[in-house]
Formats: sequence, C-alpha cells, structure tokens
Amino acid sequence: MKLKPFKRQVRGVFASSVALFTLLSPVNANAAESALNGILSSGELKFCFESGYIPFEMTDKNGNYVGFDIDLAKQMARAINVKFVPVNTAWDGIIPALKTGKCDFIGGMTITPERNLSANFADPYIEVGQTILISPKLAGKVHSFRELNDGQYTVATQMGTTGAEAAKKYLYNAKIDLYETSADAALQIANGQADAFVYDFPYNAMYEAQHKDTVVHLDESFTFEPLGWAIRQGDPDFLNFLNNYLRQIKGDGTYQRIHDKWFKSDKWVNNVQ
Repeated sequence: MKLKPFKRQVRGVFASSVALFTLLSPVNANAAESALNGILSSGELKFCFESGYIPFEMTDKNGNYVGFDIDLAKQMARAINVKFVPVNTAWDGIIPALKTGKCDFIGGMTITPERNLSANFADPYIEVGQTILISPKLAGKVHSFRELNDGQYTVATQMGTTGAEAAKKYLYNAKIDLYETSADAALQIANGQADAFVYDFPYNAMYEAQHKDTVVHLDESFTFEPLGWAIRQGDPDFLNFLNNYLRQIKGDGTYQRIHDKWFKSDKWVNNVQ
C-alpha cells in the first residue's frame, strides 16, 4: 500500500528531470538552425557590408565590389565551395538585415559592448582606431583631437559609426554634424562646411592620399577598435567556423597576402570610384 505514493514521487521526480534535461539540452538551447546549414543548403555565402569604406569595401569603375573585406569573404566562400553573394547595405540598417536573414554575416564592424547586445562577434581580424582629417587652414594650429574640442569647430562624421561615438565622447564641445555616408561627411571639409572629419585610420589615410590639396591627416589613433565579423546570436557552430577560418588563413599566408594587396599597395586606387 505504501509503494504507490513512492512510485508517484519517483515518477514526479523523473518527469521533472526529463523536463529540466529538455530545457537545458544543447539541441533546444540552439534550436535556431546554424547559418552554416543555410549556407551549405543554398550554396551561397551572403556577406553584408556598406560600400565606400576604404579600403575594406568599395565599388570599382565596373560596378564590382572590391576591397580587403570582400577578398576575405570571397576566399571564405571558395574554401567551402559555395558562391559569394555581396549584400551592399546602408550602415544604419545593417544589423537588422543580419537579424532578418538578408545576409549571413557582416564585415568591417567594430566590436563594441552595445553592438554585442544585438550580435555575436568572431575574433577580431584587424585593429583600427579613429583619426582625424582637418582642413588645411588648421594645419600647424590643430595638432590633436583634443584641440578640436572647442565650440568654434564643426566636426563631420558618419551616423551610426564608432566615429560618431568618438566625436560625441571626445569632442563634445564642438558642433557635431552627422551624414549618411563617410564620403559625404569627409567632403564637408572641402566644401567649407566642416573643420574636421572623424573616422577610421585606414579610410582617412587613403582619403588623404587621394585628396592631398583638401585635407590634412592627423594620423595618431585616439581610440582602440578591433574589427570582427558579426553574426546572429546563438550560433556557436558558425562562430567556431569563422574563428578557425581566420586562424587558418593567418597561418598559411593567405591573410597577409590579401592584407598587403590593400594596405601596402596603391595599385588599386585608380580602379575604384
């Protein structure tokens, strides 16, 4: 007679254990399908970026997308025998595009705590920092970003970028003007609408090389910014793949070859828009 309550207790404990195991099961914890499965089934690797980020993502005179990030992603697609599909996307909508499946991952994105709340990041593949382009009329007068933190100066940058964040954080006394693209923001110096432009070091270095008469580059970075590939949250398989891919290309010389093509040579400059 006393066995029945005991059996019910055991059965209850067992049922609770099964429920707990089911809740904590890796299969259920990662219920969303990995991007890797979608890539392999579709035969396409969809890469989100915003063209115009020199020398990472650009458009050449034939309308093709080129650059450091583009070559890294193309090489990745070749490594797993799928088609590379570029998805040029406005920067302010690029994380929503990732979340809704318009692309598999994003390139050229600085890893920040705020962005990490919306996306996961693979290990950094390059490190950059913010520098400043100034009007030639300020050459010899302004030597660092600190001297631009003054109400008499207007600073341009691109909205939604870490350049905008850095400008607001360090140049809060200056007037900050935000533009939809980096090209539009940088152009304001030549137009006389801005005294300075804040953006990533590689972009500013190349921009000065192409516009020596209109800007001067203060080339000492005043922020630390690691760039990483952003993916949808809850996808450890794709994250593992990206980190191992990066480790492989850095070890076999592929990464250095692509890096030198875009950062140590200017042969490509005349071929981009």
